[in-house]
Amino acid sequence: MAGGGSRFCMISMDALGGSPGSTPTAPHNGGMSESCVIWVKLAGRVAVVLTLLTGTIAVSSSRASAPAPTVPVASVSRAVSVRFTFDAGAGKPVVDASGRYLLRARSAVGGVLGFSRHGAGWAAVFPARCAALPQNCPRTILEGGDPAVLNPGVRRLQYGAAVLMRPTDTADGANVVQKGFSVGGGTQYKLQVDGIAGRPSCVVASPTHIYRVVAPLRVADGRWHALGCVRAGSALSISVDGVRRGSTKLPATLSIVNAEPLRIGGKSVTVNNDQYAGLVDDVYVTIN
Repeated sequence: MAGGGSRFCMISMDALGGSPGSTPTAPHNGGMSESCVIWVKLAGRVAVVLTLLTGTIAVSSSRASAPAPTVPVASVSRAVSVRFTFDAGAGKPVVDASGRYLLRARSAVGGVLGFSRHGAGWAAVFPARCAALPQNCPRTILEGGDPAVLNPGVRRLQYGAAVLMRPTDTADGANVVQKGFSVGGGTQYKLQVDGIAGRPSCVVASPTHIYRVVAPLRVADGRWHALGCVRAGSALSISVDGVRRGSTKLPATLSIVNAEPLRIGGKSVTVNNDQYAGLVDDVYVTIN
């Protein structure tokens, strides 16, 4: 091209897997080198074409990224039973009684999972209730395992734990054990001890509705209590120390399936994680 500052770039199609072409060059205009960048997409390849100050065009290309495939989440097709007794104690992996289902501790703001003697074994100890700003409070949970293993679908589901909470351990949210979330269009099952009153409740959530049954008695009294939840068909019930304390109805067709791991002690380690405070033992999930 003649002077006047007009510039152009030429690219070679064979560099991009297209039709044959000449070797890329960038002509000079009045002694000035050409500089430009061109993005080209051909046959699933993305190429950046850059002219260097010497007038030579450098071509680099890479395969365009495809969206990650969606991993299907299904309910378990057989009877499953897991139980965590924590009897290995501190410094040992937290696995279920069969040794197949492993949990790992996650912490934030200095949270530590402790252990305390309970009978002939050990119980897990979660951080004490914190009076500071939520973002400054220690947080610790246990989570892990193959998410699909503990998806009950519409099968009979039993889950629960033994808890020891003091009156000072209560809060608006204290999640003992859960799988999934009750918001965001997912499904969930959960055992919690919520509110200053320290009453336990069982929760099952569909993508559009939360079903909850609350026991009419306080368990944050410094003593051990066995809490149990049962979802059977169209009923969700709660028991305390082996005595049924309430039930509620839910759709028999409600299928509990999600891609979340089992979690003990809270829903996450982010701020406002519904951190449980106190001791936990004998956590179980049974699907049959």
